[in-house]
Amino acid sequence: MTRRVGERVRVAARSHEGHHRTPEYLKGQSGIVERLQGSFANPETRAYGADGLPKQALYLIGFDQHDIWPEYGGPAGDRIYADVYEHWLEEIE
Repeated sequence: MTRRVGERVRVAARSHEGHHRTPEYLKGQSGIVERLQGSFANPETRAYGADGLPKQALYLIGFDQHDIWPEYGGPAGDRIYADVYEHWLEEIE
């Protein structure tokens, strides 16, 4: 699936044993697609000797700081950004 810049998405809250690149504190959180970084071999399978194919789209996702850390004391408009692979993203309807 190809995501659009500005699309609201949720990071899947599923558990995952072993190596993965999705920060635990972002699982279940909603953010906005800021840009497509490109398509890359899947590091989650490459870590175990596979070729990482097919390549996975990698997106820069922006999150409101207060949604991630409710006790955050900075300005209301502050955001945190993370690269998240497509297979960790869910549609929000």
